Amino acid sequence: MASISLKNIVKHYGSGKSAVPVIHGVNAEIQDGEFIVLVGPSGCGKSTLLRMIAGLEEITSGELRIGSQVVNDLEPAKRDIAMVFQNYALYPHMTNYENMAYGLKLAKVPKDEIKARVDKAARILELSHLLDRKPRQLSGGQRQRVAMGRAIVRQPQVFLFDEPLSNLDAKLRAQTRIEIQKLHADLGITSLFVTHDQVEAMTLAQRMIVLNGGHVEQFGTPEEVYHTPASTFVASFIGSPPMNLLHNPPGAQAGRILGVRPEHIDLAATERSWAFAVETVELLGAERLLYGKVGGESVTVRVEEGRAYPKPGETTQIAPRPDRLHWFDAATGKRLP
Repeated sequence: MASISLKNIVKHYGSGKSAVPVIHGVNAEIQDGEFIVLVGPSGCGKSTLLRMIAGLEEITSGELRIGSQVVNDLEPAKRDIAMVFQNYALYPHMTNYENMAYGLKLAKVPKDEIKARVDKAARILELSHLLDRKPRQLSGGQRQRVAMGRAIVRQPQVFLFDEPLSNLDAKLRAQTRIEIQKLHADLGITSLFVTHDQVEAMTLAQRMIVLNGGHVEQFGTPEEVYHTPASTFVASFIGSPPMNLLHNPPGAQAGRILGVRPEHIDLAATERSWAFAVETVELLGAERLLYGKVGGESVTVRVEEGRAYPKPGETTQIAPRPDRLHWFDAATGKRLP
């Protein structure tokens, strides 16, 4: 296991005047044994950053350390990392055992040790009864577990996950998230996990790096990122539904954006309440989401099951909780005290 240090990591494609910057001076100190999630929209640079750590992309400038070693110019095979990709990359003509053992076989690890490592990984991932089958005989979730098993048997210092759950349906994604959490608890190996899904990020991360256009918007625990977003980008990206961001509600100040989460708005008439014109209602089992307008700006309100709520076309009073308001600079989008 090892820590990872990124100091002013920059990535350009091309050179000279035609160079295209994609990663802009990323700094992060990742502790030994941490599970870090890189999250952001498509094209924000998260996979590029992961591939630079893996050695699959060159670093334009900056310093990357794995443990105490600077690895900028070190070949991927010498970085002692294991990577799990979105596509499982399993050999279809091999059994699952052979797929998991293949890297060790190439490294000339003794057969007895290969068997011991594969059997242990299979037990952890509940694959023991599937080792004699071939990948085509497995479900998508099982294939992804085989791919994770192939990484586990390497016994690396660092695990790198590049959107490994994207090909799974919603139920399998939820199940596999739980398996990955258990796996990290069992092995304690430093892990970086790339996703564009903020639900995956919130449920898996010990800390998360929120990327936007190659810049780090925020690096913190899921609780810090959710409850004290550093910018309007983070506020609107993290959370489902996202934070309401309002420029002109009653009580707003010039040059400031007011933010409030849908669950922090009450259906109530107070001295600070807003007139809310309901447009649509979504029923989500244990809650309802009310979508409408306050002074021409879109607002979402979350209402718990069992509470009375207005119907589409009605106007009611809503009150944001004063202790749950967030303020952002309208020009920069950055959080204000």
